[in-house]
Amino acid sequence: MKKLKSISIFVCVFCYCFITTGCNRNLNEADSAKFYYLNPNKSHSNIGRIAIVELQNDSSYPQISNDITEALFQTIQKRQVFGLTIVRQREPLWKSLQLEPDTTYSLEQMASVSQTLKCDGVLIGTITEYKPYPHMTIGLRLRLIDLTEGELLWAVEQVWSSSDKTTEKKIKKYLKETKGSSAESANERITAISPLEFIRFVSYEVAQTL
Repeated sequence: MKKLKSISIFVCVFCYCFITTGCNRNLNEADSAKFYYLNPNKSHSNIGRIAIVELQNDSSYPQISNDITEALFQTIQKRQVFGLTIVRQREPLWKSLQLEPDTTYSLEQMASVSQTLKCDGVLIGTITEYKPYPHMTIGLRLRLIDLTEGELLWAVEQVWSSSDKTTEKKIKKYLKETKGSSAESANERITAISPLEFIRFVSYEVAQTL
């Protein structure tokens, strides 16, 4: 029991460090969006497959949970860092696992999830904010947990708003990297006002940190 308790506390300490101090080791100092944490003592190479659990939704737009989760799944899949499984809220499996994003888990619970989903890690989180107008805004809080040892591997907490100058610059960079040429003003405007395109942009930003 003491070991189980210590692992839960360990995960909490990492989350607390990330949220309160903005831990951002392993970051490119030239990147202005330092919104993620990578565990410097753990390698992703030990994680063969992760399960992305449909995000909890604190916004007033119910459908956005499925839309953002699906976009994250597709974008992370393109990175080919892990094998991926997605667990949607409409599935009985989601209800039986009861994977709340802000809860700590014992080793027994994590072993059960790993066995049930046949995965080595689980990505859980919350859509903290979503506003399609007057400016596109998406807020996310995500974390990836190693189910074998209960350690926090990676975490993100950020709000993206099309009214923010930094986000405008990131959209230009995103379009250039994904389209292979300088972004046109029309594409920038579409990305800033279209929910689908903005979700794709945010998902790309998140996936690039893994």
